[in-house]
Amino acid sequence: MSSTTFAVAGATGRLGRHVVDVLTERGQQVVPMSRATGVDITTGEGLAEALTGAEAIIDVASWHASDQDAATDFFRASARNLHEYGRKAGVARITMASIIGADQATAGFLAAKKAHEELLLPGPLPVRILRAAQFHEFVGQLLDWRQGDVAYLPALPTQLVACRTVAEELVDLATSPTAPTAPTAPGAPIPEIAGPRKEIMAEAGRLLGARRGIKVVAVDGSGMPDAELAANGAFLPGPHAKLAGPTFQEWLDTQP
Repeated sequence: MSSTTFAVAGATGRLGRHVVDVLTERGQQVVPMSRATGVDITTGEGLAEALTGAEAIIDVASWHASDQDAATDFFRASARNLHEYGRKAGVARITMASIIGADQATAGFLAAKKAHEELLLPGPLPVRILRAAQFHEFVGQLLDWRQGDVAYLPALPTQLVACRTVAEELVDLATSPTAPTAPTAPGAPIPEIAGPRKEIMAEAGRLLGARRGIKVVAVDGSGMPDAELAANGAFLPGPHAKLAGPTFQEWLDTQP
């Protein structure tokens, strides 16, 4: 396979680091884009220079908090700039990471990701989307957000997936010569990647909490955005999803 130059937005983030690793391991050229590398995709600072010579963009940049309005503003600016600067640089397409169930979300960060998809899709560059389940790594973030010595996690179904697994699937999609761009044919589903089995977020939290010395208490999730949708499985993978990678326990056993 011939080498392609990929500009990776969000290259130093939780998912972005794995995307850079997978691309590099597969012999692709990588231009890492993040504020740490002098590129701000919301203001455009350094973006033209970073995209010079890039043939494709992988967008895994994300907002650092769950506030819907702030996250939507971030995605609005990043979508506009990646299209504008990418078109000027001659980029062929954008491949983005989204979240399973984002199309059904009505509030919170998932609703911001829904807006992100809608903002990227109109172009001018062709767009490919991969929707992923919540990451194994997200469980630790939930524990970090606790107040005091107890973490209250929702007893809601999820199909947790490893970041590395998502990165591999995203790179497969980005490098495929035949993958369709979105929107695809009417009724055609957007590709999804999830872990091998359904899990309960609070139970995964207990496994990690036991290692960290943190007590985890399961709650019904009623204070979360779209908790009723989540309880009914709206954010679980569809029948067309690819299921891959380790379970949460298997992944946890590999962590230092």
